[in-house]
Amino acid sequence: MRTIQMTLDDNLVKAVDRVSKELHTNRSAFTRKALQDALVRYKQEQLEIKHRRGYEQNPVATDEFSVWESEQAWGDE
Repeated sequence: MRTIQMTLDDNLVKAVDRVSKELHTNRSAFTRKALQDALVRYKQEQLEIKHRRGYEQNPVATDEFSVWESEQAWGDE
């Protein structure tokens, strides 16, 4: 693990310290978890953008999924 320096405004540090205390953890562990969560969200957002662009470039054809309509099972039969 590496030690780094960060510049944060006082209100953010106070909020992090308050929540860290409530969660029975420390500032470093809380910040690590928050950064990991942010990276996961960022990756998910990038995948969604890529997916959306793919459908914009290659839209679904009107009959693309009709072959599967007879295979649907809704449990009411």
